[in-house]
Amino acid sequence: MRIGELAALVGVSTRTVRHYHQLGLLPEPARTAGGYRDYRLRDAVLLARVRRLAELGLSLDEIRDVLADDRGRDLREVLLELDSDLARQQELIAARRVRLAALLEEGELRADSAVSPDMAAVLRDLDTEGSTFAEMDREMLTLMDTVADPGMRDEIVELMRPLAEPGMRERAHELYRRLDGLADAEPGDPRVRELAADLAAHMPDELVRGVIEHLPPAGGPWLDAMLEELTPAQGEVFRLMVDMLKEQA
Repeated sequence: MRIGELAALVGVSTRTVRHYHQLGLLPEPARTAGGYRDYRLRDAVLLARVRRLAELGLSLDEIRDVLADDRGRDLREVLLELDSDLARQQELIAARRVRLAALLEEGELRADSAVSPDMAAVLRDLDTEGSTFAEMDREMLTLMDTVADPGMRDEIVELMRPLAEPGMRERAHELYRRLDGLADAEPGDPRVRELAADLAAHMPDELVRGVIEHLPPAGGPWLDAMLEELTPAQGEVFRLMVDMLKEQA
């Protein structure tokens, strides 16, 4: 088949096909006596694979690695892997449509309406009660829920559930008030270490293990982003708390 037929079959433009040739993602096929590219079924399968991997968010280098693994496998194996890619994409689309339908049924959309239903339930229980820090905490959880993959999102929700229980909620609000009270304090304020210890003690064991497991040695972008929003004393509270949690774990 010619390049136009191949592009139409896979659902891309001929420009995209040529672009993939230039990037080395799609090998040049044999040419006819007249000099035209002569594509076969395998070329169509490979092009569809590249397209789906790109739609799933893989970088060009990642796509090259996947395609390298495909070489040497028979056509049936490649087709089965492509079918798995499509199935995963279909599941993600279905989950997004379910969430969209739930949003459209809500009478009033809030700033955190776009989070998953399970995280929305946790956030409802974590009422900010006018606390500046609690509101920032809520925004960070909303961001984490939005960018995390489904498996990580479920893990985050389960780790956060204990903090929404009645006794824990009141304790959390007290800690939030103490954090807000350090807005104008110095990092060396004696209340800083005491509050860091109380925050560490407040966190359930499972949450501590989850935080330490996913936290890079230097803290990582999540901790860095949070510290940028805090005053020096509040930031020192969290740096000390993380150190305490690492020792505790």
